[in-house]
Amino acid sequence: MVNNHIVPNGPKPKSIFTARNIMLYGTLFVVAIYYILPLYVMIVTSLKGMPEIRLGNIFAPPLEVTFQPWVKAWSTACTGLNCDGLSRGFWNSVQILIPSVVLSIIIASVNGYALVNWKFKGSEVFFAVLLFGAFIPYQVMIYPIVILLREMGLMGSLWGLVLVHTVFGMPILTLLFRNYFSSVPEELFKAARIDGAGFWGIYFRIMLPMAVPIFVVAMILQVTGIWNDFLFGVIYTKPDIYPMTVQLNNIVNSVQGVKEYNVNMAATLLTGLVPLVLYFVSGKLFVRGIAAGAVKG
Repeated sequence: MVNNHIVPNGPKPKSIFTARNIMLYGTLFVVAIYYILPLYVMIVTSLKGMPEIRLGNIFAPPLEVTFQPWVKAWSTACTGLNCDGLSRGFWNSVQILIPSVVLSIIIASVNGYALVNWKFKGSEVFFAVLLFGAFIPYQVMIYPIVILLREMGLMGSLWGLVLVHTVFGMPILTLLFRNYFSSVPEELFKAARIDGAGFWGIYFRIMLPMAVPIFVVAMILQVTGIWNDFLFGVIYTKPDIYPMTVQLNNIVNSVQGVKEYNVNMAATLLTGLVPLVLYFVSGKLFVRGIAAGAVKG
């Protein structure tokens, strides 16, 4: 007689409701709520009118959605003597951001490439000085930079702030590119040298095409740091060319008239929109760059 009873093979299925999983996902849920809740409050507050905000329930969704606070934050909110909203600060920030990011990344990528594959006399000392610069508090350098920019005729100008951001981005970006390029097989570099490729030929034809993920990592780090900067912007520029973060501070801390919390929230969200969009657009490449050697060495 044939026994049709089949005994299952393999390990016994594990329950998903284990103490480990409950603790892990419970912690992740609490942390997610911790970060999402303030963002939720900012969004719903920015979509309410002031009469509804005065009712006091900050967590309730808006009874009547209005985008007027966003329009006012962008175009008519007062930032000191000017009442043209964040629009002027946005374009100032763009003019600061683009050259700062491009210059710092280009210079740092060449530095990292040269420190790995074209070692020169004193290269280790040069790298040690750059690395040391990453740990110097910005506040220590404020006054010396004021004197330097004054002597160069760049104090109170956009290009002065571009220079500051470019220089302060050098240490960490050079470290990132050096560690990434050190993970590239040395045989590839030697083969290119045998084929007659020189410094720039290897850099443009071999290193750059392979380094897209680390360029994205560097871009995200620089865009986030430069766009969110307040300290350098308020010190090294003047009111007409203040970046967006300084104008946001002027809107939020204005002591004239009634406190418009919906406009303040809308202005804050508008200011943080650029880094947020960048993260969503290039998130996968950012993870690839980190995993491929951005933090090795």
